[in-house]
Amino acid sequence: MIAQAVERLALYFGSERTRQGVLARAALGTMGDDDTGVTATIGAALEADIRPDGSVGGMALPTVWRVHELCDLGRRDSEAAARLLRWVLALQGRPGAFGEGCDRERHVQRACEHYIQGFFSPAPSHVRLAPMTLPNGKAFRSEPGARFVLSCLALRAALRAGAGGRDAINRHIRSLATLATGWTSWNGYFSPDAIVAGMHALALAGPAYQPTVASLVGLVGANQEPSGSWPNADLFHTLQALLATGLPEAAETVRRATPALVERQRADGTFGATAQQERALIGLQALLRANGRP
Repeated sequence: MIAQAVERLALYFGSERTRQGVLARAALGTMGDDDTGVTATIGAALEADIRPDGSVGGMALPTVWRVHELCDLGRRDSEAAARLLRWVLALQGRPGAFGEGCDRERHVQRACEHYIQGFFSPAPSHVRLAPMTLPNGKAFRSEPGARFVLSCLALRAALRAGAGGRDAINRHIRSLATLATGWTSWNGYFSPDAIVAGMHALALAGPAYQPTVASLVGLVGANQEPSGSWPNADLFHTLQALLATGLPEAAETVRRATPALVERQRADGTFGATAQQERALIGLQALLRANGRP
């Protein structure tokens, strides 16, 4: 079952001259002679699209995601990546971040400014961000959810780009870990997809936060359905976060998700039109991990 699904994806990505194609072939161990040149061409094109101010179109989501794309392609230390990172880091401390303000319910949930510091602001509070769709295809329709998840994505970008030693970044991590202590229910104040986004960010925060990440992996595993999917949570968004933890318990949870993946796979190897290549890449990575590949 897994071998056939992987074979379909290998055929699909075999000649794709895209970031996802390069990453897929690297995961499969089938990099071609021209993939070094393909990677350089893609990276140069992504860098050429960056404005002099360091943003992509002046918008938070594409700019944050561009940091991830360049890190994926080994261009974390380029001058363009440095400009991107400066623009992203400048979003910390601006008005409009998740947790700004306070009311009784948010205070009880520790989701207000008395507990949360260092979150990134994708836009001023009067500018509506939702609905927002992540590059992995998961859409967030509530305004607080969109702002929370984008800040988690930005935190991941900052950590991947080497900004983990900054005080503001560490405040964000500590605030996120504080929130995570209250994530004991799959259908509580924070939605399952928000919990998954927080787990993904904490997975990159270092060994000190591994117990928290392990607890969240346990929560995700405990709420997995017999089919391998999750109620009220996006399959690919969840698998991507589990893969990032690198924990054996997460690998076992990913393995149990393979029937849901295989059921969704189309004849061309993909899993539908939504975020087609990104979800195909996540699916491939999950199938390989389930089959014992690192």
